[in-house]
Amino acid sequence: MISMKTLYLPEKISDELAKAAEELTLMAKKPISQSMAVNLLIEVYHAHLNNPCALDAFSQQLKSLDIMSPEEFDKYWDETAKLQETKRRPKTKKK
Repeated sequence: MISMKTLYLPEKISDELAKAAEELTLMAKKPISQSMAVNLLIEVYHAHLNNPCALDAFSQQLKSLDIMSPEEFDKYWDETAKLQETKRRPKTKKK
């Protein structure tokens, strides 16, 4: 039996994941779903961090970042998506 879990992503992240799946599909010349793309990206992440130099550099970079809390991150992406949607709407003149 396959166990599935729902993952809620901010729209921007979801769009980026869809683009990554499309790009991987083109590279593989066979269909790659978004869940397959996540799996492949995690595999690349693990492979990259198996290199001690890459792991050290990545760890140092993470330590130096001012990382948001998960709640701040979600709020930031939600607000950014709303702003982008507002900018995309055609402006109409009020009478």
